[in-house]
Amino acid sequence: MRTEADENYLKEIYTLGLDHEHVTTSMLADRLGYSPATITGQLKKLAGLQWVMYEPYQGVTLTNAGRAIALEVIRHHRLIEAYLTQALNIPWDKVHAEAEILEHALSEYLEERIDNLLGHPTTDPHGSPIPSINGQILNPVRLRLADLSVGDRAEIVEVNDHNPELLTHLDQLKLYPLVQITVIAVEPIDGLITILASGQTHILGQTSARQIIVKRL
Repeated sequence: MRTEADENYLKEIYTLGLDHEHVTTSMLADRLGYSPATITGQLKKLAGLQWVMYEPYQGVTLTNAGRAIALEVIRHHRLIEAYLTQALNIPWDKVHAEAEILEHALSEYLEERIDNLLGHPTTDPHGSPIPSINGQILNPVRLRLADLSVGDRAEIVEVNDHNPELLTHLDQLKLYPLVQITVIAVEPIDGLITILASGQTHILGQTSARQIIVKRL
């Protein structure tokens, strides 16, 4: 029987793998807050269960079985976020922490009821794709706002939901998924990016801009 820790590791390996060819123990240690030794021990356990392929100093990848579990947990998480936002009007900067707790306890019955109630949503409040019931997911190209140049026009697709302070800030600026932006200026030294969105100009630092996924228009 899998544990919450098992599910959290598999989910984070999947998420980190979207942006990195090799997921390392140090990446997982930074994301999960555990020591490298603890991470290594858990990865060996997951490898023994045939949910990951792990070689010391070579990184870790999910097996098909591990990926299926990761996507099931991610589906629970993002459906819960959508429900908390739409049905209970909980702000988008608070739903992630709640979903982290509830994702492990969601039954298939309740999952189906939430999915039906919300009309089978395809994205969560942060724009992240919700896996289908059969484990299919459509991940867009991971183009960051920080990667754009002056004059580029784009639409916000997704915002990283791990930083509540960033979400609060973007909420104040009204920078949400589906909002269209134009890059007006990029500072050559510190990389500050000035954008135009809904008739307003905003300045974002590189750290914030790298947490915003966009698609060019």
